[in-house]
Amino acid sequence: MKIEFLEEVGSTNEYIKRYLLSGEDRIVIAKRQTGGKGTKGRSFLSESGGVYLSALNFYKNFPAENAFLIMAHAAVAVSETAESFGLDPEIKWPNDVLLAGKKLAGILVENTIDGGEVKSSIVGIGLNVLNELGELKEIAVSLSEAAGRIVPLDEARGYLIENLQRKISFDDYIGRVRFLGKEVRVIESGGETYFGKAVGVNPDGRLEVERGGKSVLLSAAEISLRI
Repeated sequence: MKIEFLEEVGSTNEYIKRYLLSGEDRIVIAKRQTGGKGTKGRSFLSESGGVYLSALNFYKNFPAENAFLIMAHAAVAVSETAESFGLDPEIKWPNDVLLAGKKLAGILVENTIDGGEVKSSIVGIGLNVLNELGELKEIAVSLSEAAGRIVPLDEARGYLIENLQRKISFDDYIGRVRFLGKEVRVIESGGETYFGKAVGVNPDGRLEVERGGKSVLLSAAEISLRI
């Protein structure tokens, strides 16, 4: 796989799209992003000291109904990177990687789907390593802060690239989603709020919640543990 390093770029996800017609897997890494993107169009703070990369992969015979596995793979790769430094992360459905309740990384997946198949995917990851988090310190954490020591940026980058290229099973993802079996607070995209028991995550990415004796399958919602 080709790996390209950049000093600065607006967004690695946007930059790597120039290779969508190449048919060749590639990773682009930037020291800093000036226009990093998160989910739902949010901006992503991308100051020097973090790992900011996008991985472009091409597929054959990859059913679109299995597309969630790409997101699951990215979350596991980030988790395994943290584990390499003796940390104990967990995944909050669908793809937030947390350390002690704080967000360690941002993950943005953009898939190209045609004829019921995933043809390519761009997986963008912003991993906090040494970067200052500023006003986000209440909700975000870096590898260095969590480890209580300076985590070398090149070492974290190397582990992440290596983990992104490893194969995983869906069980690798499920084993890190630790609120399953517990009571959770659900806020659906329409604003409805209720409590239920998180039962499991389907391979298609939908979260199964038991509510009032009935099973509800969620494609998108805000989830938190019931306090």
